[in-house]
Amino acid sequence: MSRSTRTTEVMEAIRIRIAGRSLAPGDRLPSIRRFAETMAVSPSTVVEAYDRLAAEGLIRARPGSGFYVSGAALPPLSFAVDPGLHDRAVDPFWVSRQSLEAPPEALKPGCGWLPADWMPTEALRKALRAVARADDALLTDYGGVLGSRALRRILLGRLATEGLQLGQDQVLLTGSGTHAVDLTCRYLLRPGDTVVVDDPCYFNFRALLRAHQVQVVGVPYTLTGPDVERFEAVLKQASPRLYLTNAGLQNPTGAGIAPQTAHRLLNLAAAHDLTIIEDDLFADLEPEPTTRLAALDGLNRVIRIGSFSKTLSASLRCGYIAARVDRISDLADLQVATGFVGASPVAAEAIAHVLAGGGYRKHLDEVHRRLARKRREVIARLRSIGVEPWIEPRGGFNLWCRLPGEIDSADLARAALKENIVLAPGDVFSPSQTASRFMRVNVTHCDDPRLMSFLRLGLSG
Repeated sequence: MSRSTRTTEVMEAIRIRIAGRSLAPGDRLPSIRRFAETMAVSPSTVVEAYDRLAAEGLIRARPGSGFYVSGAALPPLSFAVDPGLHDRAVDPFWVSRQSLEAPPEALKPGCGWLPADWMPTEALRKALRAVARADDALLTDYGGVLGSRALRRILLGRLATEGLQLGQDQVLLTGSGTHAVDLTCRYLLRPGDTVVVDDPCYFNFRALLRAHQVQVVGVPYTLTGPDVERFEAVLKQASPRLYLTNAGLQNPTGAGIAPQTAHRLLNLAAAHDLTIIEDDLFADLEPEPTTRLAALDGLNRVIRIGSFSKTLSASLRCGYIAARVDRISDLADLQVATGFVGASPVAAEAIAHVLAGGGYRKHLDEVHRRLARKRREVIARLRSIGVEPWIEPRGGFNLWCRLPGEIDSADLARAALKENIVLAPGDVFSPSQTASRFMRVNVTHCDDPRLMSFLRLGLSG
């Protein structure tokens, strides 16, 4: 048994005694030597366990006297999900909270990320070891205002392949992709402004815009991008300040924007003084690059946003914004005012280390192959029970699926939660609430036979 496991056992033994009231607030804990004999471990293991419990605030040390239970002892840890989550309205927060707080054994075909065993964990460990050997300042100091030069240099090279020739002062690193969207919305919007989004759109766009107290108008998303006629009508009627959309693989549909649609949108944006935020979160999951508004526009009216959570790590939080120099300068000031700095220097350097290695491209090639296979397999299974994808995407892990008959996906999601299955019902993505017969399915979380058994039963009833 490892030292770490033995330390955890000692800590748990103390927690149980406190929870059971055999050790009350103010009581002295057994001496290190005596408890080491009781637990059949070394004294150093007990020292480490006591130190960790003291760091948690459960116990405290009195120099020369020993360790004592804190006066306001903490309750025993509980890993149960808040029961109120089951009863709340099925809205954008419902899917996020259920996916993030589900127990480890839960099935999560409604979540928006790859399983851990799809990620380049060995490359991440190697990168973190390299960062750990770096200068002390990297591990202790604030980063620069714009963020890691190494990572920004890599991003500039990636953007150049799209035809975007940018300078170092045109890329700002942020705490995450979501933070990048939020920061840009803070910069551009005021309460009461109108924002255009796709219908359906990424559900957290709706949640974030609600927090900014703006009016949200949805434009139907088609196989070639937003409905341009409807888009033009909204511009004339509502005078929106911003259009927020995905690039490449639209979330949740997996569709993309056609070149002719992109050109018409940019012409309309120029005519109506509209700014566009193009969230390129799924860029590396697209086998072949397709039309990007930022590249066509040259970052005049378009602001590009991205992150690394979908293909590298959602734990190493880091996003970026690419925009005009004047906008990046203002956004950097705003980030200083609201967070002082953006991305963690440690996270940014670790990501740069992975991206700089040749292994990342090999990793993506393998992910693309696995995703292509998974999409075929899951589409076949879903069709066998009457669930039809709206489109067969060319990449990514999302399927936007129509349910058979008059099945309401929110009702199905509530029933699924009772079976420890997290689904993503359609209306959480739809500003107009017209997608009740749809749901988004993550093909990489569909292997467990319990999912198909539940869907087969739920759709037949």
